[in-house]
Amino acid sequence: MSQYRTFTAADAVEYARAFGGVDDPAALVEAQEIGDGNLNLVFKIFDRQGHSRVIVKQALPYVRCVGESWPLTLDRARLEAQTLVEHYKYCPQHTVKVTHYDETLAVMVMEDLSSHRIWRGELVKGAYYPQAAAQLGEYLAQTLFHTSDFVLHPHKKKAEVARFINPEMCEITEDLFFNDPYTDHERNSYPAALEPLVASLRDDEALRVAVAGLKHRFFAHAEALLHGDIHSGSIFVADNSLKAIDAEFGYFGPIGFDVGTALGNLLINYCGLPGLLAPREAAEGRERRLNDVREVWNTFAARFLALAQEKTTDVALAYPGYAQAFLRKVWADTIGYCGTELIRRTVGMSHVADMRLIKDEAMRTECIRSCITLGRTLILAADHVEDAEALLARIRQAG
Repeated sequence: MSQYRTFTAADAVEYARAFGGVDDPAALVEAQEIGDGNLNLVFKIFDRQGHSRVIVKQALPYVRCVGESWPLTLDRARLEAQTLVEHYKYCPQHTVKVTHYDETLAVMVMEDLSSHRIWRGELVKGAYYPQAAAQLGEYLAQTLFHTSDFVLHPHKKKAEVARFINPEMCEITEDLFFNDPYTDHERNSYPAALEPLVASLRDDEALRVAVAGLKHRFFAHAEALLHGDIHSGSIFVADNSLKAIDAEFGYFGPIGFDVGTALGNLLINYCGLPGLLAPREAAEGRERRLNDVREVWNTFAARFLALAQEKTTDVALAYPGYAQAFLRKVWADTIGYCGTELIRRTVGMSHVADMRLIKDEAMRTECIRSCITLGRTLILAADHVEDAEALLARIRQAG
């Protein structure tokens, strides 16, 4: 198995037998393709008793939801595997374990997470995992701190930035986050009733300048090894457990991008809940999402500061007060990138179940409207929000 080919279910079973690391490879007998994303094939491999034992994931050489007209580099599979391996070093309790990777076939083998559920689906149903927000904050703190200049020697850091260069996947982010929603682009998709609101984004000079600044920092600030797409659909949860998956957008970028993307997806759910649940359950769920936002940031910031005090290796960066000053900058970035996530998931092409599954068309339109409006508010307010409590106050004020 050395030349690239697109896997069938039978190929996935054969590959899992060879590289799955199970005690009895012959017991693996069946594969089910479960990929529902835009970029990859994902197979669950089952044994004779019908138990899922291992996951085989293969990158496709094009965007799956578009087809071969939008080609993609297969090197993203290497980047995903290596990002997850690096993150697992520093936060194994919250990162999926990669047990094998083949660069030529763009295939990796991972631990099975059948005991977990995708967080977005659970949020849409109104299910609550009270530990998840703190665990996500812990994951972000551990992975982003340990791959930053606070720890890595400058020579090592520069080598790592080169190893994780990811231009094609970053270009997708750059277009979908910072370009398409603010232009009249064919990839955009939103209710026709919202055309005046979306058109106003294109004409808002202050907003466009702020988005340009966020994009420029995404280009230029190689602060840590990001997951690059840490939304609620790339997180598995169970009782007292959380695991990050799907890191093909991994690269060295601004820390606030990962934190902001994570918070943004919690707020997309916040905006969508009135259309997904009955009024009382929706109100309770929205309060939980705000508490989740607070918990993610407060856990991340507290753990990052504790790690900085304990493990910073650079003399200048270890000076008292610098880590706190750095986190103030990360906080402003976080709010800005959070806002761009809200807008790109509602105006751009990357729609999510938190809005898509709202059955009532008028309610769906209003939930999308509130999401776009909140996104704009956060981008414009990013430099003026002092802390998590002030952020929650602005969200409540925005409605």
